Amino acid sequence: MRASLKKTLYAGVLGLTIFGLAACSSGNDEGSGSGDGDETLTVGASSTPHAEILEQTKDDLAEKGYELDVEVFDDYVLPNQALDEGDLDASFHQHKPYLDNFNEENGTDLVSAGEVHFEPLGLYPGKTETVDDLQDGAEIAIPNDATNGARALLLLEETGLIKLDADKEIEATTNDIEENPKDLEITELEASQIPRTVQDVDLSVINGNYAVDAGFDIANDSLELEDENSEAAQTYANVVAVQEGNEDDPAIEALMESLHSDDVKDFINEEYQGAVVPLF
Repeated sequence: MRASLKKTLYAGVLGLTIFGLAACSSGNDEGSGSGDGDETLTVGASSTPHAEILEQTKDDLAEKGYELDVEVFDDYVLPNQALDEGDLDASFHQHKPYLDNFNEENGTDLVSAGEVHFEPLGLYPGKTETVDDLQDGAEIAIPNDATNGARALLLLEETGLIKLDADKEIEATTNDIEENPKDLEITELEASQIPRTVQDVDLSVINGNYAVDAGFDIANDSLELEDENSEAAQTYANVVAVQEGNEDDPAIEALMESLHSDDVKDFINEEYQGAVVPLF
């Protein structure tokens, strides 16, 4: 089974702009939402579902005096770098453990301005159609970043394929696999690349946003899925990130208020059918 891939919306380091006004950084003091003109609020996001969710806030933010400009990225690193450098006012593409790990590895001080949704991590078929058909020595692809990699290993453990060191949990790596009865080969790849390689491996663990972007029907195509009521749903909630000290900026507060609206909740539930779960 090969899912049809959507064209990735990405161009250059800062990505492709969805809304065409020129970006301005959080240091721009022009426009307060109630002065001479709208203030431009520039947010970096992955294309699906984050940029699509942000688009639903455009009209509401305009009423509040903010013109939304979304820069689309196809990975997790560049938007945080752009945010840290002041080229973005916020980024919306990651969960809190990833943000914390990015700060630790890069010496940055990005913080969460609030939670928005949860994207269940899923196990998807490739050369092998089901978990029961998995042969000894089969290959499974998982994300190579620390937080999503650990999360993927926990999903494989919940599926009964491996057993991890009980003391590691969300810090687990492939070195913490204590039991691997099928002698599975765990291949670590950049998260955004995994949907493109599903037919090259037996099974793949794919982040919810990349699964949706690749055309997977989450409910029908996934072999295993994180429970939306699980601890993972809280631990791996997707957040809006900002530079430390900007959490209470009026523009960011307006953005969070718009993201937490009933209209956005209805859009998420109707558009993604469980692949994205609102947490408000």
